[in-house]
Amino acid sequence: MTKKIDRFLAEQHPPTPFLVVDTDIVADNYKRLRSAVPGAGIYYAVKANPAPEILKLLTKLGSSFDTASVNEIDMVLATGASADRISYGNTIKKKADIAAAYERGVKLYAFDSDAELGKIADAAPGSKVFCRILTSGANADWPLSRKFGCDVEMAKNLLIAAAKREVIPYGVSFHVGSQQRDPAQWDAAVAQAAWLFRECEQAGVQLTMLNIGGGFPTRYRKLVPKMADYGNAIYESLGRHFGNRIPDIIVEPGRQMVGSAGVIQTEVVLISKKSEGDSRRWVYLDIGKFGGLAETMDEAIQYPIVSARKGSLAPVVLAGPTCDSADILYEKADYRLPEDLEIGDKLEIRSAGAYTTTYAAVAFNGFEPIKTYCI
Repeated sequence: MTKKIDRFLAEQHPPTPFLVVDTDIVADNYKRLRSAVPGAGIYYAVKANPAPEILKLLTKLGSSFDTASVNEIDMVLATGASADRISYGNTIKKKADIAAAYERGVKLYAFDSDAELGKIADAAPGSKVFCRILTSGANADWPLSRKFGCDVEMAKNLLIAAAKREVIPYGVSFHVGSQQRDPAQWDAAVAQAAWLFRECEQAGVQLTMLNIGGGFPTRYRKLVPKMADYGNAIYESLGRHFGNRIPDIIVEPGRQMVGSAGVIQTEVVLISKKSEGDSRRWVYLDIGKFGGLAETMDEAIQYPIVSARKGSLAPVVLAGPTCDSADILYEKADYRLPEDLEIGDKLEIRSAGAYTTTYAAVAFNGFEPIKTYCI
């Protein structure tokens, strides 16, 4: 909670649920990351929070952008950022969307299969391409393994094949999993990437870029290492595996950049029990999985939730408002709220600036998407 957000909540009373973002915190997070990885290109993952105010701020600060769709590309271009500051980092793209991005001037594309490489070569000739490799996602609260990337042997063959197409084999990318609380997890992927660089060089293909992805965390209920710890671990790993031939580095922060900058205010819709002997109250909020809290799936991301009430804390189950039994936020995790909590009370869901508004369903059960206020 910041003074700016606290003042907004005290003075403004828009209908809940809503997200309020302190853009000063976004700027601080950008500068903290820049200090931790001073030689890297920062490509903000637009999907984390595409609020125009955030994108404009990051454009002004000098950030580049990782995009997943033509719509996100247009959002970035609308801020005045040039197309050479945009990476089309989604490995699953329609050929028509690649062509549309290319028409807008985007010349940097991710791929992880021969079919995707073929689409890029046909629709965006002369562009730079980088191949995403698989990682385990170990120790990440929100793993990103299996769906994206290929094994290193396939990546080697794809990058060598790319040199024979109408594209430029530029480098390698990986992602160690979102909300990665272990700085050591980058090491194995860096080692694999270094092996790929050497193998491709022996085949006559010179790679020059390594995209080490995102994964840098936000503080939720558990402590996380400092950004400097991540930077130190990553550069130590780069030096060990690449020696004095460290490639150009790209990072793709999302959660780290905006997570801690946002607070969702939600209203308690109902408090009930399932039986007379039930030891836990069920607390239903006016936001749930389909309203922006999709990352509570399997209780993976555990947001700090705060009440202004001062009563003794007692265990609760937290759920959303929709007519779907999957819309339960926290049942296994030990969440506690004041015993004097009442229907109509407001709660603060903190560190909620990332992956909330972009996960909100447009019309499930008729609920409106969560609104954002950037201050």
